[in-house]
Amino acid sequence: MIVPKKLEKGDKIGVIAPSSPITQESLEAINNSILLMEASGFSIEFGKHVFQNTLGYGATAKEKVEDIHQMFANKEIKAIFCASGGANSNATFAYLDYELIQKNPKILCGFSDSTSLTNMITQKTGLITFSGATFKALTSWQTSYGYEQVIKRFVKAETSLREEKEEFKTIQEGIAQGRLIGGNLKLVADMSARNVLLRFYG
Repeated sequence: MIVPKKLEKGDKIGVIAPSSPITQESLEAINNSILLMEASGFSIEFGKHVFQNTLGYGATAKEKVEDIHQMFANKEIKAIFCASGGANSNATFAYLDYELIQKNPKILCGFSDSTSLTNMITQKTGLITFSGATFKALTSWQTSYGYEQVIKRFVKAETSLREEKEEFKTIQEGIAQGRLIGGNLKLVADMSARNVLLRFYG
């Protein structure tokens, strides 16, 4: 597995829209997220097609892939956030250059539909990707939890799941080792079924 490097102040963060585009209704939250991350010491770069609505529900698969490739290829970009959730990130799979992504490992984070993309990239390249706040969610949620977790995981490189004053009940004692795959459970199930069919009919 490939572990991407953590973020440092002064790094540039890229924003892509592999699912739904950034809409007029999302602009306030997006602008607030820009201000928040800039105040935290980062600069922001948006993909060429994040506002594109070519199909009426977003950019085309090839337009989305152009942004994904550009962000991975750009040496100045140290982390990539999906703008928001939505639908159809799986349309990008056939056009992705997995070798390019593997040779330029960096943080890739999103939730909902975009976890289809993050999981496929992990499967094809071995790059560890992250189910977490989208760029919009850094400020659109009612609390600062998403932003705090981004700083905790990607800047401070903390891996503990325990929050202050939280208590856990042990169901089965012991030590386990393995790969944790998360994301939108329906999409995970759909991808698993797709892989089974591909192996069966190959």
